[in-house]
Amino acid sequence: MPSTAEAEDLWQGEAEVEEKVFLQVLRETAETLAAARLPHVFMGGLASAALGRPRWTHDIDIFVKAGDNRRTLDVLESAGFITQETNPDWLYKALRDDVLVDVIFRSAGRVVLDDEMVSRARSSEVAGARVPVISAEDLIVIKALVFKERAPRHWYDALALLQRTDLDWDYLLHRALMYDASRVLS
Repeated sequence: MPSTAEAEDLWQGEAEVEEKVFLQVLRETAETLAAARLPHVFMGGLASAALGRPRWTHDIDIFVKAGDNRRTLDVLESAGFITQETNPDWLYKALRDDVLVDVIFRSAGRVVLDDEMVSRARSSEVAGARVPVISAEDLIVIKALVFKERAPRHWYDALALLQRTDLDWDYLLHRALMYDASRVLS
């Protein structure tokens, strides 16, 4: 049983986990959500690494529809994850083998997963599993909205996506106009 401080590190995604354990939990997460046929996309550091620049992440970020947040948590719990309704406005968490899975249903700038985003997701191989990864355009919008000076990784992720991805500029503008166009287009 972890100490209180260790448990808090686990829920914050700050525990040190072996890469093979992380990748196994990633595969289990992907397989569990695919089997449940829940609309979702992988985002965050995993999507940044799959689409833009290689970088390590300590957690798994999945984006689900707001109406599917509780069902997603139930499905993960049934698959053996420990779950937590962390913040009813935007975030639940699941944990397995010290690997944190953030179940995000409202991202920065009040972005929610919608059918258009799901339809534009790319199937990518991550850790030996085929997973739906958020489109580069949608990820750029989210990275721009979440960016803060103390977290420059979001800026670098967005720049890598701009440099390494063949973007649909009309779609990027369309999505930017839905949220904060000046921040995104800056």
